Amino acid sequence: MIAIEPLGTLDAAVRVPGSKSYTQRAMVIAALAEGESVLRDPLLSEDTLLLAEALRLLGAEVRTEGAEMTVRGTGGRIAAPQRRIDLGNNGTAMRLLAGMASLGEGSIVLTGGRRLCERPMKPLLDALAAQGIGMETDRDRGYPPVTIRGGRLAGGKIVLRDIGSSQYVSSLLIAAPFAATDTAIVLEGRIPSLPYIALTVETMGAFGAEVAHDGEGRYLVRNALRYRGREYRIEGDVSSASYFFLAASLLKGRIRVENIEPRTRQGDIGFLKILEGLGCTVIRGDRCVEVRGGELPAGEMAFDLGQMPDIVPTLAVLCALRPGRSLIRNVAHLRLKECDRLEALVNELGKTGIAAEVIGEDLAITGGIPRDARIKTYDDHRIAMSFAILGLAVPGMEIEGEQCVGKSFPGFWAALEGLREGAVPSPIKYPAASSEVLDVIPCLTEPAPYLIRGNPVSFPGFPLSRE
Repeated sequence: MIAIEPLGTLDAAVRVPGSKSYTQRAMVIAALAEGESVLRDPLLSEDTLLLAEALRLLGAEVRTEGAEMTVRGTGGRIAAPQRRIDLGNNGTAMRLLAGMASLGEGSIVLTGGRRLCERPMKPLLDALAAQGIGMETDRDRGYPPVTIRGGRLAGGKIVLRDIGSSQYVSSLLIAAPFAATDTAIVLEGRIPSLPYIALTVETMGAFGAEVAHDGEGRYLVRNALRYRGREYRIEGDVSSASYFFLAASLLKGRIRVENIEPRTRQGDIGFLKILEGLGCTVIRGDRCVEVRGGELPAGEMAFDLGQMPDIVPTLAVLCALRPGRSLIRNVAHLRLKECDRLEALVNELGKTGIAAEVIGEDLAITGGIPRDARIKTYDDHRIAMSFAILGLAVPGMEIEGEQCVGKSFPGFWAALEGLREGAVPSPIKYPAASSEVLDVIPCLTEPAPYLIRGNPVSFPGFPLSRE
């Protein structure tokens, strides 16, 4: 348990570690590549270290030194380890490695902790089975542990409809260059967290694959171009930065977060646009963002976070202090994260005297004056970090199970303490961000239309009309 001391004023700078989403995608792709890759400024955390060990078991060489990770790839030739691959609570790795393991020969078993084995995978496993891959789960329910008997993906058309996670799409995309033919992936209905698919496509293209997207949920992956090893820099994690943006808003202070690309494809950068609508001033610079807090507007407001699920706990804490009722919409998929985040937020906000309830797919919060409380984290890093920031504004907050932040931000508590002196606590030597304030630019609240390597595509040979 850690007690949070309130912070009267905030005027500080902080550096955030590398993006967890980019790091894990780059690690898996580098492990599939031919040759050696050097990942600069990756996130080194519980999740990425678990993934590194899993990639070693699948035949890649992975080593870290300072702020670099070197990966010698397999060229798509995946080994079958003699033991199960335990991924702890790393849901991203579980989904991405299901696709990678499908390329191996022999049986590969992916498993994890209790909560990970409660998180569904059936739409992904069914899609891989339709590609000719052997899949086995307990009573065919589609939950880990999963036994994968690989071979070669058939390619062709894959349709995913109304799925609960964009990671299913990313897994199929990353494995697709090794299919027997070109692969067309068609998304229909409701697909959450679409910006994460854009990150996957961007990273695939950087390592030499060819992916085309028509802007309407259809992707074409060429099987002729495979991944090649390269040097690749990982940009900073916007989800981790959001906690410090939150601090500026709650304390009406100023924070400069370094190692953040204002024009990033990370969907959580849209939180800055929300903050601007809530009285904050946002200055976007050269690999840094500065937020200056202001008066939170009162009244009823609604926020659609269907494409920014990791921001929900951050925004929920902000709404706890905003006078008025807040409705955070389209967030039902948060029940399937590291914990049931909707239930956790309702419970823990309630401890502070703030009324919150789940209404269908939405979270409703009536703001007020929170009181001190001891917060249960449910072993969820985002619950811990969000409520820790609340403790900077509300005296008497205590966080149980604080070690869970190691999943994505091992240096979080040191960074939080550094705010008291305006320090920049980081042992990693990132390139210095410019101190010059640049003109404010529009925030990218959703990924722009993109095409990786090539021209607009007509998806030849695949009947892609809606079914």
